[in-house]
Amino acid sequence: MPLYEKFTGRHRDDYATLDDLRKNYKLTVSGDFNFAFDCLDVIAAETPDALAMLWLSNEGEEKRFTFEDMRRLSVRAANFFAAQGIEKDDMVMLTMSRDWRYWPVLMGLHRMGAVAVPATYLLTKKDLVYRMNAASVKMLLTTPRFGVVRAMEEALPECPTVQKLAVFGTADGHPLPDGADWIDFDAGLEAAPETPVKRHNKKSDMMLMSFSSGTTGYPKMVWHDYTYPLGHIMTGCFWHRCEEGGLHFTISDTGWLKSLWGKMYSQWLAGSAVFTYDFDKFSAPDILQKMQDYKITTFCAPPTMYRYMIKEDLKAYDLSSLSHCTTAGEALNPEVYRAWLAGTGRKIFEGFGQTETTISCWTGYPWMQPRLGSMGLPVPGYRMIIADENGNEAAPGVTGEICIRTDAAGGGKPFGMFSGYYRDDEKTGSIWHDDLYHTGDTAYTDEIGYLWYVGRTDDVIKSSGYRIGPFEVESVLLEHPAVTECAVTGISDPERGFAVKATIVLSQGYAGSPELTRELQNHVKKLTAPYKYPRVIEYAEALPKTVNGKIRRSEIRERDSG
Repeated sequence: MPLYEKFTGRHRDDYATLDDLRKNYKLTVSGDFNFAFDCLDVIAAETPDALAMLWLSNEGEEKRFTFEDMRRLSVRAANFFAAQGIEKDDMVMLTMSRDWRYWPVLMGLHRMGAVAVPATYLLTKKDLVYRMNAASVKMLLTTPRFGVVRAMEEALPECPTVQKLAVFGTADGHPLPDGADWIDFDAGLEAAPETPVKRHNKKSDMMLMSFSSGTTGYPKMVWHDYTYPLGHIMTGCFWHRCEEGGLHFTISDTGWLKSLWGKMYSQWLAGSAVFTYDFDKFSAPDILQKMQDYKITTFCAPPTMYRYMIKEDLKAYDLSSLSHCTTAGEALNPEVYRAWLAGTGRKIFEGFGQTETTISCWTGYPWMQPRLGSMGLPVPGYRMIIADENGNEAAPGVTGEICIRTDAAGGGKPFGMFSGYYRDDEKTGSIWHDDLYHTGDTAYTDEIGYLWYVGRTDDVIKSSGYRIGPFEVESVLLEHPAVTECAVTGISDPERGFAVKATIVLSQGYAGSPELTRELQNHVKKLTAPYKYPRVIEYAEALPKTVNGKIRRSEIRERDSG
């Protein structure tokens, strides 16, 4: 019996109809829930030799971890952190790419009641300084790859709260960095005892903190409590349709919260192992080959990656092990859906959610077929409405903001929904008030209740599955002497969904040219994560503005779409 039944009382296939699922799906949690103790330890006790993760390095090295392996290693990880002075509620930033150590490390931090702060390895000094200071990070644990160590050392003099630095990889042949006092995580983990760790948390405590890009400032700090993993029962057990004894593959770096949608909590609750491929660069033929060779049963990737994969000869690969495919991060192009179905025989089921939520809208019910272009229907547990400017439910066909009801009479905050923006009550209150959480996304419903996505109420750009806030890119561009003013927007791109575009007013003495464009693009790549650089740069004499001087990005987008 998959463990999620302990919390829901029923197997997913026991629901006879969509109406049955909506009315009767309930989550019951007793006591102060902690996934490490109440799920991982239980699974390890019941099926210690079952496969939890199959990990593959970029060079082809394989590692297989059972649930008992994960339990044992996570206890060691907890004791390692305790030996470094990490205590309950301390912030530990994890920049670990897709390394296998991330899984026992995260579980170890859960055991201690410390707060995990995932971060992508693409961050530069500027990004790191902001994040480490904003969250008062106490310890860093990082990969030795991708130049992250150098970026962290450059940032450290400006980050007074950081007390401990640890790097893994010495066991794989990477030398311990010179310079700062780096701790050898591999040696520390090996030496750490397996003595039991006492439970410290309440289920309402902070377990996880993630950064989410915005348009009016630096990234927001989104925090989730210990019930967050249970909100993902709908993600992995129902939407991904993970199988007992199966092997699920979600393509995501652990620096993004999407990795927790598809690489740990709900897959294990469904009884499925996870496949983790620690590749350096995405290659469609390589991914398809791995899916064939390792007999992947369930698969999730952003539409951008599907777009690259359908350009290959899908029938040249044996993908017969695939039982279910999903996508999220941006709208799915109907042509991609049709080509994947023709090439693999499998439909692609879309899902919608945010850093602030788990999956909240989908086309994953077994009784419904995907309606191409539609977001689907609200997920059980999420009471979603399309709201007008006054917070009232809009009529079908009328565009409004996607909102989630959180009033106590209807069950309160859904499992998996965030608890607020850390250290920013004003921002939390601005988007979550009157028992209504405002997602910032707009859509409309059709006559049978399906949601159809329109766009963001703000200006976040979704490109190749990444969420990019214009403010961060603009602030870097403005550091270049050639730039007087700039506005960053998204422009339609057939491969990425949207590409980053910068409209720039040049300083006196500068003229637009291909050489300057390349220089500005390289400038952004050097000072912030490279995926944020503007692939399109347009030079303008002035930017469109409101009467009070605010830049009208919407006007630029409208002109570009025309």
